[in-house]
Amino acid sequence: MSTYVTEIPVRFRDIDAMGHVNNAVYATYLEQARTAYVRDVLGADLSSIPTVLASLSLEFRRPVLLEDGSVTVEIDVPELGESSVPMTYEIRAEDGVVAEAESVQVAVDDEGSSRPISEDHRTAIESYHGL
Repeated sequence: MSTYVTEIPVRFRDIDAMGHVNNAVYATYLEQARTAYVRDVLGADLSSIPTVLASLSLEFRRPVLLEDGSVTVEIDVPELGESSVPMTYEIRAEDGVVAEAESVQVAVDDEGSSRPISEDHRTAIESYHGL
């Protein structure tokens, strides 16, 4: 099974009054990682694929600081549903895991109802992750 990995810089604007990356920014890091994943694994722009984020959960391990410079986001897809793509994440800094997360993306049609994942996307995801 292959794990997708991308690096995201920690920006000054990510830091809150407490001196660390604001908790909401972690969700943005995951979104940036999903966008890169779709580009690199599916060869598409995320905005061209009708999907919705159905769920997102985050567990924080330690604060990320500006001094960390960047974080690495690792994405795995443990299984595929008919219309859903569950993803697991580890956000890492140099000294290890700083957060873990899970999300579910759902493919939707023009009316916003769930639809099956396209066969070419299913094949690309299954091939990349060895499903």
